[in-house]
Amino acid sequence: MSRQFLLPDLGEGLTEAEIRAVLVHEGDVIKEDAPLLEVETDKAQVEIPSPMSGRVEKIHVQPGQRVKVGAVLVTFADADGGGPSRAAAPAAARAAAPTPAPATSAPRAEGGPVAATPATRRLARELGVDLATVRGSGPGGRVTDDDVRGAAGKRPAAAPARPAQRAAEPAGPAKPLVQVGLEPPPLPRFEQWGPVERQPLSHLRRTIAERMALSAALIPHVTHFDKADITELNALILRNVEEAKHRGITLTLTSFLLKAAALALKDHPQFNASLDPAAGEMIVKGYYHLGIAVATDRGLIVPVIRDVDQKPVMELAKELASLAERVRAGKATLDDLRGGSFTITNIGALGGTGAIPIINYPEVAILGVARGREKAVVRAGQIVPRMMLPLTLTFDHRIADGADGARFAAGIIRRLEAPERLLWEW
Repeated sequence: MSRQFLLPDLGEGLTEAEIRAVLVHEGDVIKEDAPLLEVETDKAQVEIPSPMSGRVEKIHVQPGQRVKVGAVLVTFADADGGGPSRAAAPAAARAAAPTPAPATSAPRAEGGPVAATPATRRLARELGVDLATVRGSGPGGRVTDDDVRGAAGKRPAAAPARPAQRAAEPAGPAKPLVQVGLEPPPLPRFEQWGPVERQPLSHLRRTIAERMALSAALIPHVTHFDKADITELNALILRNVEEAKHRGITLTLTSFLLKAAALALKDHPQFNASLDPAAGEMIVKGYYHLGIAVATDRGLIVPVIRDVDQKPVMELAKELASLAERVRAGKATLDDLRGGSFTITNIGALGGTGAIPIINYPEVAILGVARGREKAVVRAGQIVPRMMLPLTLTFDHRIADGADGARFAAGIIRRLEAPERLLWEW
């Protein structure tokens, strides 16, 4: 009996993906949850596991092909032992995991695949939950992340009560250039002036272009410029960098920026929000999940570190290094890249004296950081050398005024200029 595997709903309003690699061959006999395909979405390059065990009868896609959610990827036949068994390790690891609590479980139909996104499957493996025993609460019986956490006895904590808070952030439109009324005029024929070469944009590059145009068109940007004296912070990092390295931690300025920004956001919650113009509400978030812009060969990607306000600097430094490595290797999951409430982009390693970043929609603010340099500064009537860090805070003028932005930036700077306290504050 043949069974078709369709491109599943990948969450976050994603409607299509580009096939990056096919990890199996026709005739292979594979186990449920074995790696099947690698795809690139608007947000990440992710691995899709097989939703069932069986023999790969036909592969319907190839690398470089763009497919819509619901398109047929692979046709399976019942395993007959006629092919080599591949990638059984993930299934073995799942089988050895602790048995989940039965409170929310319900058996699936015999032999039927479990409806769940790749990210949910990964979460189930991490928590030791057998998806086959979980009752799905999503559309069409799909198993959600909350279903998995519930089965593992780890239900998500309730968000703090806020009058304007909603359950989810609004997702950006799929075709923003058309929806915001910015249909470009026809281009001239550049060939009439000399040779040209047309280079197709990658899936990620197209997505970046659309989201940047959306943000610039919908949000009235305003930018506050400032500087932080990081002389003591730089000295602290240099004093501790070797000790941190011995502990497997790469201590950098960015981890201190994360902590300072999260604590300042708690004092200025309007910058940790999203705007819902249709409802006339500002959605203030009770969590502090900060995105860090990471430059990769494929384009700029923004992974998210969760609960930054609750973690010490050393833990943030370790998590940041691991997350950046996964992103650059193309191994980040969708969960690594969604749910951010504020973004930091640090171009200091590349040089420059400053930049005005575009807000990462649907957030309302972004902090840009350039390279710190020694400057001649007047202190107590004396000219002294100090390490000064240029900062640019770009924010949505609909949710805050210039004075609000200046106070928020000052809150970040005050913490950066007291690094010993920042190191131990959480």
